[in-house]
Amino acid sequence: MPFEHAPCRLVQPTAALRESFLAGELADCRAEGTSAAWLAPAFADFRAFVAGRRGVHVRWGVPTTTFWYVAGGHYLGTLILRHRLTAALADAGGHVGYHVVAPWRRRGHATRMLAAGLDECARRGLARVLVTCAPGNEASRRVVLANGGVPAGRKRGEDRFWIALDDGPASRKSRCG
Repeated sequence: MPFEHAPCRLVQPTAALRESFLAGELADCRAEGTSAAWLAPAFADFRAFVAGRRGVHVRWGVPTTTFWYVAGGHYLGTLILRHRLTAALADAGGHVGYHVVAPWRRRGHATRMLAAGLDECARRGLARVLVTCAPGNEASRRVVLANGGVPAGRKRGEDRFWIALDDGPASRKSRCG
């Protein structure tokens, strides 16, 4: 099956996606004009890099799960799920953070990745989820609104949106294409 028709899904980070992950994240750093220094451990020992991202870890003071969004053997982006909020995360950061790497943007992947992430939140018993984005990030704002986000003002320089999960996974589509 050609990549364009492969189903997209969230998976635990895996060493099997080494080349695709590194290529995507390097392209993203170049596109954003940011340093790729954070990838040095991945180049040095990818299996250890992946092992440090699998399962539940405490980050930002809360249990956190990292997923990679993939289609076939292609890495498209990362979604981070924070299992609960601290006071700081309730102001900025929220339950879910995500990004699609530059080579795969503007194809609807962020909308579908967030939908899949919301399904993961629902499976963990969350009734509603806070998602935040920078005020000038119109693409992310559209992604959140397309997934049922209700604007909840701005705090600490981030626009905040609450998404109710009571409608269940059937209302959210996370396939590619």
